[in-house]
Amino acid sequence: MSGRTYPPGVPCLIDTTQPEIDAAATFYAGLFGWTFREAAPGGGTDRYLVAQLDGAEVAGIASGREDPTAWSTYIAVGDADAAVDRLVAAGAVLRAPATDAGEDGRSAALADPEGVEFRLWQPKRQGGAQSVNQPGTWNFSDLHTRNPEAAIGFYQGAFGWQVDKVGFGADNADFGLMVRVPGYGEFLEKTVDPDIRARQSEFAAPPGFADAVAWIVPIAAGRTPHWHVTFAVADRDRTALDAERLGAQVLRQDDTGWTREALIRDPQGAVFTASQFTPPTG
Repeated sequence: MSGRTYPPGVPCLIDTTQPEIDAAATFYAGLFGWTFREAAPGGGTDRYLVAQLDGAEVAGIASGREDPTAWSTYIAVGDADAAVDRLVAAGAVLRAPATDAGEDGRSAALADPEGVEFRLWQPKRQGGAQSVNQPGTWNFSDLHTRNPEAAIGFYQGAFGWQVDKVGFGADNADFGLMVRVPGYGEFLEKTVDPDIRARQSEFAAPPGFADAVAWIVPIAAGRTPHWHVTFAVADRDRTALDAERLGAQVLRQDDTGWTREALIRDPQGAVFTASQFTPPTG
């Protein structure tokens, strides 16, 4: 295994299941500049495309007419079969047993006690997304949950996550629930991102931000809990215009003290966020 790797417990990979895989590839190629290689996870007849940007693997697109059209998040584990047994014993529901994804790795799908699906990735040849946090690549995933306390309890036990309530901005008026894997910042510093702490200090990142791997977003009782995927973009407005031109629907646009975001539903129904990073200066 070569390239970027992820410690156990860190979200490491994303893909989307789409009824028309070629149409989906055309949309994301037009939106993010992706190219694709054909793969065949599990040796089955269904198609799977590995998305690449500037030669680095960034995401996947799977064909599936019966599965929900959505983006999925994978969490790195050392042993997918053992992790499935452990998580089911902790209250998760098995959706798809651990199977080989060709020579790249081994994956499984489960649902947490609230019914939110997540996936596991045991790396073999492929450690996970090889380029992240750059325009056109995966930025992060966050858990939208109606019961944050129960979700925190499950995922802490499942993956050793720590969750901190952190404030943003000079007055800390805006808060978020930041998910950390302790030691992840040190891992990044030693492997792919030696300047991570110096860079984050320039924009006064919250304490522990180097260890951040996800976010938890409380939602109202009437909304559907899910894992949500965000992509980094250079220009939110341009991305929104391009998405509409390519047949997507822009559901909402928001500006915060740190980002300019667009919530987008792709032409076949998968929803994601495009986020332009605009940190406060000074």
